[in-house]
Amino acid sequence: MPAVHILGISAFYHDSAAALVRDGEVVAAAQEERFTRIKHDRDFPKNAAEYCLKEAGISAADLDLVAYYDKPLLTFDRLLETYLAMAPRGLASFRQALPVWLHEKLHLPREIDSALGDNYEGKLLFDLHHLSHAASAFYPSPFERAAIITVDGVGEWSTTTYGTGSGKDVMLLKEIRFPHSLGLLYSAFTYYLGFKVNSGEYKVMGLAPYGTPRYYDLIRDNLVDIHEDGSFHMDMKYFDYCAGLTMTSRTFDELFGGPPRSPESSTDQRQMDIAASIQKVTNEIMLRMARHVRKQTGEENLCLAGGVALNCVANGLILAEGIFKDMWIQPASGDAGGALGCALHAYHGYLGKARTPRRPDAMKGSYLGPGYSQDEAKADLDGLGIRYKEYDEAGLVEAICSCLEKGMIVGLCRGRMEYGPRALGNRTILGDPRLPEMQSRMNLKIKFREGFRPFAPAVLAERVSDYFELKVPSPYMLLCAPVAGSRRRPLPEGWQDLRGMALLKAQRSEIPAVTHVDYSARVQTVHRETNPFFHRLLRAYDERHGCGVLVNTSFNVRGEPIVCTPADAARCFINTEMDALVAGNCLALKTEQQVTAKRDDYLKEFALD
Repeated sequence: MPAVHILGISAFYHDSAAALVRDGEVVAAAQEERFTRIKHDRDFPKNAAEYCLKEAGISAADLDLVAYYDKPLLTFDRLLETYLAMAPRGLASFRQALPVWLHEKLHLPREIDSALGDNYEGKLLFDLHHLSHAASAFYPSPFERAAIITVDGVGEWSTTTYGTGSGKDVMLLKEIRFPHSLGLLYSAFTYYLGFKVNSGEYKVMGLAPYGTPRYYDLIRDNLVDIHEDGSFHMDMKYFDYCAGLTMTSRTFDELFGGPPRSPESSTDQRQMDIAASIQKVTNEIMLRMARHVRKQTGEENLCLAGGVALNCVANGLILAEGIFKDMWIQPASGDAGGALGCALHAYHGYLGKARTPRRPDAMKGSYLGPGYSQDEAKADLDGLGIRYKEYDEAGLVEAICSCLEKGMIVGLCRGRMEYGPRALGNRTILGDPRLPEMQSRMNLKIKFREGFRPFAPAVLAERVSDYFELKVPSPYMLLCAPVAGSRRRPLPEGWQDLRGMALLKAQRSEIPAVTHVDYSARVQTVHRETNPFFHRLLRAYDERHGCGVLVNTSFNVRGEPIVCTPADAARCFINTEMDALVAGNCLALKTEQQVTAKRDDYLKEFALD
C-alpha cells in the first residue's frame, strides 16, 4: 500500500514554516527564515516546502494532502468585526492590514498552488489555529492520552484553549476569546519595555529576575482580572492592539508612569521590576489554568503548545508543583509548529489513521531541518576562503575539547538543523560554563545583544541531577530549574545591596555562565539516543575536566536567524569574535584565517531587535 504524504503549512502571520508527514511519521520540518535569512519571515514558506519535499524524496504531485494551520476567513471576520466596533479609530490600522489580506491571505489556494509549482492537484485542508497547536502538542507526545493547553496571542478568535487527546483524537473543550489574551498581555509589556513584539518576549523573561514584582498589584487591580480557574478578563482601555498601531495606550503609559522605553536605550530598575511583575502574573495564570484543567479533565499528563508555552519559567513552575504526573511541550510551540500540527491532524483526525505513541517522543530531538554532507561543508568553507583542518569524529571531539578548555568560544554547525526557536546542539555556540566572563563575552562579542541575557546549559542527561534540581528530561530547553545547592557558592559580603546589572558581579555557582541571578537555568538535557555526537562531546569534556555541562546558545547574532548552511555559519564566525568553527568534521581557528572580517557590513544585513 503506498505511503500517505501530507505537507503542513504555516504562513503570512509570523514565523512561516513547512512540515512533512509520511504515514504519521515526521519526516522534515523547517522555518522559512533559515533559508531566506529574514528573521521571523512571514511570507509563504516556499523554500521550507521545497526542502521538506526533497527530504522525503517526492514532488508536490506525490502529496496526498496539503494542510494549512489556520482558517483565514474566520480571522478576517474577527478583524472586520473588531475594526467596525472601534471605527473610526482603527482606520489607519485597517488600511495597513487590508492590502495584505486582499493580496495574500484570502487567496491561499492560489498562493499554495504557485509555491508548489502548480503541480499539486489534491485537497487543501484548513485547520483551526489552536487545533493545529493542540495537535502539534499531543500527537508527537509520548502519551496515549493527555490534557492539552494552548496559549498564544490569537488564532482566529481563540487566544487560549484546553482540551484532551486520546489515541488518534484531539478535542478542544473550552476557549478564551480575543481580545482577552495572555500572549498579547505579555507582548504589550514586551512593547512597553522597548523590545520587539513576537521576538523580545524572551528578553522580558530574562530581565524579570533582576527586578522585584512591585507592580504586580497594579496589574492585577487595573489591567487583568484573574479567576480561580485561570480564565481572565482584560480592561481594554489600557491596550491599543485591537485597532491601533501600538500595543499599549496612553492610559497604560499614565498608569505606569511614563511612555514606553526607547529601543536600544539602557534598562533601569523600574523596567526590571515591571518585567518581574508581568512574569509573576503570567506564572499565576498558567498555574491556575493547569490546576483547573487537571481537575476538569482528570488526565494525569499535560501537553502544551502556543507561543506562551515557550515561557520556560512558567513551565518549570507547573512541573515543580506536581499538578500533572508528566508533561510534554512542543519544541516548536509558536506559529512554526502549527505547520506540523495541521499535518498530523490531517493524518490522524481527517483521515482517521491510528496513532502509536513513541518514547521519548516522535520529534526525533527536533532535528528535522536540512543537514549537509562533509563534501558540502568543505565546499562552503573553501568558497569563503576559510582555512580548516579535517578530522574523524573521535579526533574532532578531542579538538573541540582542547578549544573549550582554553576558554575558546566554538560555533558548531553539524547534523540536521533544529526545528523551533532553540538551538539544541547542531546549530549551536559553545563555551565553558565555569568561566565567570563567558556570559558577558558571548553576549557582547559574539551575539551583540544585551548583557543581561542569560545562557542555557546543555548537560548530560545522566548527570542532570548533579547540577540542577530537575528530575525529568528537558531535551528541548523548555524548563527552568534551580541550580543544585551543592553547586552554589556563598555570595560575597554586601551582595544584598546590589541592584540591576550589578547582580551579575556576584558568582552564584560553580557554573556561573549558565546560572541566572535568581539561581535558575534553562536546562537542555542531552541524550545519547537523539544526538550521539553532542552527547559524546559532553561526555568527553566531563571525563577530561569533571564538567558535564557546556554553555549552549543559538548560532546567530542578534537580529539574524539561526544559521542553516555551513556557509551561513562561516560568515557568522568570520564577522564576530568567535574563536573556532566546526562545520561537518572540519575545524577552523580564527587565528589561522586570512579572511578579513567585515563586522559592520555583516550586521547591516540584519534588523536588530
